[in-house]
Amino acid sequence: MKEQYYDKFEEILLEDLQQALGCTEPIAIALCAAKAKSILNNIPTKVILHCSKNIIKNAKSVTVPNSNGLKGIEVAAALGIVGGNSDKNLKVLEDITESNIEEAKKLIESKIFTIEIADVPNLLYIKTELIFENDVVSVEIKDRHSNISKIIKNKEVIYSSEDDDSSDNQECDKSLLNIHNIIEFANSVDLSKRKELTDRLDLQIECNTNISTEGLTGKYGAGIGHIISETSFESDIKSEVKSRTTAASDARMGGCGLPVVINSGSGNQGITTSLPVITYANSINASKDKLYRALIVANLTTIHQKQFIGKLSAFCGVVSASAAAGCGIGYLMGLNEEQIEKILVNTLATSGGIVCDGAKPSCALKIAVSLENAFLAIDMAKRNIVFDSGDGIVGENVEKTIENIGRMASVGMKNTDDEILNIMIGK
Repeated sequence: MKEQYYDKFEEILLEDLQQALGCTEPIAIALCAAKAKSILNNIPTKVILHCSKNIIKNAKSVTVPNSNGLKGIEVAAALGIVGGNSDKNLKVLEDITESNIEEAKKLIESKIFTIEIADVPNLLYIKTELIFENDVVSVEIKDRHSNISKIIKNKEVIYSSEDDDSSDNQECDKSLLNIHNIIEFANSVDLSKRKELTDRLDLQIECNTNISTEGLTGKYGAGIGHIISETSFESDIKSEVKSRTTAASDARMGGCGLPVVINSGSGNQGITTSLPVITYANSINASKDKLYRALIVANLTTIHQKQFIGKLSAFCGVVSASAAAGCGIGYLMGLNEEQIEKILVNTLATSGGIVCDGAKPSCALKIAVSLENAFLAIDMAKRNIVFDSGDGIVGENVEKTIENIGRMASVGMKNTDDEILNIMIGK
């Protein structure tokens, strides 16, 4: 593989593996509101939030971080307005105080918020309009959680990403990604010359391990990680992997103030992609170099799948992340490329029916179910067993299977996505 391809793969990882505080949908709402407030420079007397259906679905029921247990779209926007720091990007609510929480409650009680479903083709879309006296500021985020695409003040466009050619506003080309290239890159890249990449992987290891530990020691959500840890019929590495991973999701869905390193715009996907690999590597005393390479496999495999699925859909993202984590564990086990491909196919063939009905405590249990299937897929692959082409959505090879899942999620589940939201809002 040519060296410039290695540069491209590193660029993809550095772009995608970002720190975020809490569930990324309410955080994106808070970021949008905080940016608008910084331009309005006043506490608004009216707020209109235009959100795509998937944003509403994922922000409706999840606890907002640093909010003392508060939930919802209005809470995220209000905290962004009174105490958010848009310069901190997806850590916008990192410095929220008790005073800010009380201010946010008063704003919500004053009934200044209106939430509307945005009539746009973008699955990920937020527009926040803040009004104070004669001033109106609107900020728009689309396609990526931190991608501020337009800012308007009093009908004057003061920023548009269409006029900004900087690399920060252009998403990486991912056309080089396939399982063969991913494994070749993981095997061959000279990590001693890639300090920025290893620093980012170290951040992923540190942040996602810290929130896992917090989830196992504190009380968050439904406590799925605790349940697996304390009552599992099997006291083995599989149980530890599921416990540590679901505990991190418990904490994140429960409003924990610790950041995670996300993958494909999602904290739960970042957690599920990385923590199984980290936990398994620790159990076998794998070298740091081997762990880095296994994380490269897992992270890029999740990113590759999400190219076809999209950032948000009715397809549960932890399925693709669990399948990728299984590939990372298979890499640590020394399985060959063909066997790693079988892990991916087998996991997707069995967990592919799990739907996304928003961010909430039950996401942790979906992670546990998907990881259990990934472990079964690994055991099958070690015996060189794989589901055949034509078995449901399984294609003639791993890449076709990935495309089939993407087609099902992005095209076939559009109506499912709409009905899930209708159910959630009681329509």
